[in-house]
Amino acid sequence: MAPALAAGNTIVIKPAEITPASVVRMFEIMGEVGLPAGVANLVLGPGATVGNELAESHDVDKIAFIGGTTTGQSIMRAAAGNMKKMTLELGGKSPLIVFDDVDLETAVDHALFGIFHNAGQVCSAASRLLVQESMYDRFIDRLAERANKIVVGNGKSESVEMGPLASESHMNKVLDSIKYGKEEGARLVCGGNRLTANGLDKGYFIAPTIFADCNGNMRIVREEIFGPVLIVQPFTDEEDAIHKANDTIYGLAGAVFTEDIDRAKRVIHRLRAGITWINSYHQAYTDSPWGGYKQSGIGRALGSDGLKHFMETKQINIHRHAKPVGWYAN
Repeated sequence: MAPALAAGNTIVIKPAEITPASVVRMFEIMGEVGLPAGVANLVLGPGATVGNELAESHDVDKIAFIGGTTTGQSIMRAAAGNMKKMTLELGGKSPLIVFDDVDLETAVDHALFGIFHNAGQVCSAASRLLVQESMYDRFIDRLAERANKIVVGNGKSESVEMGPLASESHMNKVLDSIKYGKEEGARLVCGGNRLTANGLDKGYFIAPTIFADCNGNMRIVREEIFGPVLIVQPFTDEEDAIHKANDTIYGLAGAVFTEDIDRAKRVIHRLRAGITWINSYHQAYTDSPWGGYKQSGIGRALGSDGLKHFMETKQINIHRHAKPVGWYAN
């Protein structure tokens, strides 16, 4: 919204139908501070009807969408009628690569935050963990030990470290993915179940879940789960890490952890992802471009790149005094 308004546009916002409350409150605040009527407009409803109407409308010049890749593809088809400009920030299956020269405790801490922050319901979540073979077993043991201690519950409690899934249907989809992982032979290290004790049966809570010994043919490795499910793969050396990290239809985010800064730079430059980190994860800056490669989207949000996406470029040629062209003889 901010770059769209800063570029001088009027806007229409349609939040996801199951999570509209924060956007509704934001519009109340904009009214309180005096934003002129009609500059920012809010519509509510399901994507299949309300969202599709916006995508198809010839009165809408641009679509900026954040969500799943399948929905993004549907929006592209619907928007083709008037060749809308669009930026799409879509799904991801982002890798976090850990070399064996790092401090184990620090890397484990970032790996946990990378996937279990917001119960994994983050487009750029570090849902694929690649760990060098020489520290693989030690890393998984410590990772599971700490994951089992994550406090799951109602986010209104200050002691809670991970909350619920956004809806019952989404929880069931994540549980289905966990079932596929078990059936495919991935080793379940921890979690893998719905949490119902101590009043959690009133919400949609899943235990922090880790699958180890995964391979690139498994559904849980290839498909975005968008929940608190981490899949772990070993790698041998730098080339193997890069190959496995890029072996995906997605390219939103990724990270590398190593004390060798030259190696870190080599890996990051070869990683096919639009948002990357060296020795950290999830930190974002509003003055830096945000977006992905491949099926993770089109265009960029944030920074000057994001602002330009809400502008049109016009060429203006000026001659102060008109003169004949002189091309024709008569």
